[in-house]
Amino acid sequence: MTKLVEIARTTVSRRGLLPDGSPVLAMVSGGADSTALLHLLAKGVFGEHPLRVLHVNHLLREDAASDEAFVVAMCACWGIDARVARYDVGAYADAEGLNLEDAGRRVRYRLAEQELDALCEELGLPAPSGRIAVAHTLDDRIETFFMRAISGAGTRALAGIPAQRGRIVRPLIDCERSAVREYLESLGVEWCEDATNTDTDRSRALVRAQILPAAERLNPSYRDAMRRTMDLLADDEALLDRLAGGFARDFAEVADGEVRFHREWMRSLERTMARRTVRDALSRAFPESGRLEAEHIEALVDGLDDEGFARDLPYGMRAFSEYGTLVVSQRGDAEQRVAPGLLTVPGHVDLGAAGSITAIETRPTDIAGQPDSVVIDADAVERELTVGSWREGERMRPLGMTGSRKLSDMLAEAKVSRRLRGLVPVVRDGERVVWVAGVRMSDEYRVTERTARAVRLTWERGAALRGWFGRERGE
Repeated sequence: MTKLVEIARTTVSRRGLLPDGSPVLAMVSGGADSTALLHLLAKGVFGEHPLRVLHVNHLLREDAASDEAFVVAMCACWGIDARVARYDVGAYADAEGLNLEDAGRRVRYRLAEQELDALCEELGLPAPSGRIAVAHTLDDRIETFFMRAISGAGTRALAGIPAQRGRIVRPLIDCERSAVREYLESLGVEWCEDATNTDTDRSRALVRAQILPAAERLNPSYRDAMRRTMDLLADDEALLDRLAGGFARDFAEVADGEVRFHREWMRSLERTMARRTVRDALSRAFPESGRLEAEHIEALVDGLDDEGFARDLPYGMRAFSEYGTLVVSQRGDAEQRVAPGLLTVPGHVDLGAAGSITAIETRPTDIAGQPDSVVIDADAVERELTVGSWREGERMRPLGMTGSRKLSDMLAEAKVSRRLRGLVPVVRDGERVVWVAGVRMSDEYRVTERTARAVRLTWERGAALRGWFGRERGE
């Protein structure tokens, strides 16, 4: 057994990277690392797995076509199903404002996820059972450490490339690049060389050509030392992530495309944990939040102490303080509205994001209610009931009062944010307001001893409104 096989097999077994029988999509560029990984998978070193190869041609180099042809021919020789995807990464990078390395990585993983889903479907297996195998080595992990350390990074980034993230696994992550080449040379297996790997205008190539040799001169065993250091950082990160996840579940509400942090509870955390908690909660609502920079997270943590905080964030997100919470939303401050609808008795009207309202006949004596359920005098209704949003300048006489009040004032007093006021259903009898759901019903429709017929109106809130509770009773 060669050194490479021994280390890779131990990594896969110890970390549980490739469960028995799991479908595997191998990402193969044709370089030495991915060629070695494919050879190990094809030889069954990690057990028997349904195997498919994906080669992504980035259309960036003149010799990209020859790399594509090499991978296709190698897979045909070994009897492995191979798929090729061609994608203009340069155009994508320009459109998204990304560097080529980042753009290429995003394209590869997106295409890989799609191809693995297709493979699992063909095999009749659940998608989570599949794995995407990529050929990062210990040297790749160390290079990434130096690149991030030089540009500035926290412990999460310095922990380096993980052995597994979701369905992506890296069986060679503990193997040195030199061992990969020794393995291929011992078998007489050829591979492609990418000329950009020696182009020191690229940061990774510069680190590889100058910084790593200097590190080896200082400590010939620096790779083992750095692996241990990065593993310790990764262990610390995992522990802190579990703690932050618990705080995020307790101190933040994630629903309907937004995150709402309880400011007082969040301020009880040490700043370090507050940052992690913010990141954890955001990651559950916005996949792109992982691209937020440290300065954005710091600004959000600062915003926990500012009642007037408001800030635009990248990727269409906006953060602002609202009634004891810090809200991060992709809807910004734009108000949504309830589309007008007819409410029959008995009947049910679906209000989309606002939820739904149900109307049923009930006994006049059954008047017990709560903000989201009221009983009205059916004989007081003169026209058909309709449901919609509040209107500017609209007024009603709240239950138990003699004068009228503006709906906008009532919503503000009930601490409904401006963004959500348009989603609070208003039930009308023609032009007269019967009920502002969750806030107050009209005194004109109260049940009295003369009431012969009654109707119960019940509002089932939409997800965006479940965190807000009207302060006043509906009856």
